Amino acid sequence: QLQLVESGGGLVQAGDSLRLSCAASEGTFSTHPIGWFRQAPGEEREFVSAISWSGGTPYYSDFVKGRFTISRDNANNTVFLQMNSLKVEDTAVYYCAARPPYHAVYGNYDASSYTYWGQGTQVTVSS
Repeated sequence: QLQLVESGGGLVQAGDSLRLSCAASEGTFSTHPIGWFRQAPGEEREFVSAISWSGGTPYYSDFVKGRFTISRDNANNTVFLQMNSLKVEDTAVYYCAARPPYHAVYGNYDASSYTYWGQGTQVTVSS
């Protein structure tokens, strides 16, 4: 059972940066595609970004493209989400999630296609 733990959230001002981390103790972490989702109060969970198991081409939603960067360090079982130029509308609980080993990322941006989930980390951006 893959267990994911997010960290790095916090309260920042608009225009600031944060780096979220998603860590796993499971040795098979490097075989899982990893995605980031977020959920604001009263809203549905939405796709933010994803990266393949090998760290190849990343994918981003239109509302974070150019501001967020996803990367992974398989040697340390960690995926990062660097968030720059944060906006008030980025306020949400951010979750990392994993697809089954070696599954594709492209075209799979719905939360239901991800099997393992972390507990989430709160990101609050003030104006």
